[in-house]
Amino acid sequence: MAMVGAMVGAGNIWRMPFTTGQNGGGAFLVAYILLLYVIAVPGLMAETMVGRYTNTGVIGSFRQVLQSKRGQGLGLVVLIVNVALMSYYAPIIAWALYYTVHSLLLTFTQPGFQPQAFWEGFISNPALVIGMHTLTMAGLAGVLVFGIRRGIERVVKWMIPLLVIALIAVGIRGVTLPGGTEGLAFVFTPEWESLARGSTWVAALSQALFSTGLGWGIALTYGSYLGRYDDVPLGGGLFTAVGNTSIGLLAVFATFPVVFAFGLEPSAGSNLLFISLAEVFPELPGGAAWAIVFFVSFFFATFTSGLGITEVGVTTVSEETTLSRTGSVLAVCGVIWLLGLPSAYSSSFLDRMDFMFGTFGLPLATLSIIVLVAWKIGPECARVIDLNRNTGIYVGRWWNPVVKYVIPAVMIFILGYGVISSIGTENQTLMILGVAFMIVLTVVSTAMMSIIGEASTGSVELASEGGD
Repeated sequence: MAMVGAMVGAGNIWRMPFTTGQNGGGAFLVAYILLLYVIAVPGLMAETMVGRYTNTGVIGSFRQVLQSKRGQGLGLVVLIVNVALMSYYAPIIAWALYYTVHSLLLTFTQPGFQPQAFWEGFISNPALVIGMHTLTMAGLAGVLVFGIRRGIERVVKWMIPLLVIALIAVGIRGVTLPGGTEGLAFVFTPEWESLARGSTWVAALSQALFSTGLGWGIALTYGSYLGRYDDVPLGGGLFTAVGNTSIGLLAVFATFPVVFAFGLEPSAGSNLLFISLAEVFPELPGGAAWAIVFFVSFFFATFTSGLGITEVGVTTVSEETTLSRTGSVLAVCGVIWLLGLPSAYSSSFLDRMDFMFGTFGLPLATLSIIVLVAWKIGPECARVIDLNRNTGIYVGRWWNPVVKYVIPAVMIFILGYGVISSIGTENQTLMILGVAFMIVLTVVSTAMMSIIGEASTGSVELASEGGD
């Protein structure tokens, strides 16, 4: 439940609807579900298992398994990608907070309310969006200072069910609107030619990684807290993926009937959720109450995800430095706040960050984590020694080639195809920047960790020479 609470958030409710609209509707969902079960579920099992196996954070896990100073650089890559992703996720939490406040003020059901004008007025006010971003990061830091384990579990047990109920209500009302069934037809009627485009598969892979949290380091960090006999395949893999995807599909079901009923553009981008759903509340019986339920639930879903994502950096920094828990929280949250200012200021910058890190950063981080299981521990050893310990779902030998060959091959092939298909399009520049940044990030991270490792080793040896 803690895993689901940490991962169910904007990736499922905000990102999946507009990503579906931008990539052919039903065809995108076919690609997404296929990649989910081919890559995300086995990958989540592997990542959670690494955390429990090492009982340490991201960099500590790479150091312990690879036993290489340079190899720790791959752990640093995962950490940097995690922080970069959180830097543009935090403004989305701020958006949810702002809408939650206005739902409590009954703004969305007042006469003459215009969702598009309301959204544009908010997003074009630099002081307001940066202020909400600052308030969000302060809230995350305030919770993380005192720990999050009991807080997350207590929140998700009642907030996630409320979110599901609200989405169902909005979805049912949307279908009954004139033109609402056209939205369902768009979502569930695949445009098969979209499956021949590399961009569809890249977007589906990015969504599978984004919505399940694979490659973020969350499953690894949470796995490090698991007991020796906890069920990794069921809780860390299947249950997390199915729970996340169910809510994501429910968000799609709730959004697109409203989009088509009100003549909105299904590929509108990252503001689709905030405009389309805000439009339907005046049409619902008791719409003010439903607006409160939905946006309060949405805020808590995104906020708990933010706690889980940020905890990856906090755990790692507290393990790898001399900083206290409080110092680690302030350092990590401060960096995320600073890096998130451009995304808070400009939603178009946020979209570009999402393309670069969601499309190229996440697969790189995932490949780094899979390397630990597939090419160092060994999938058969990992499966027998740790993965199948006290599991309710026995993981057979099929898992070995999936982790060792299928996951890396599929991600490399789709990324390569996506790079080729981006040439000559509007995304070409972003693609080049994304690929170049990930290459530089890997080289610099491995070199940096090698230098740091040599320096620490040298200092230890120097101290030991003069001892009594």
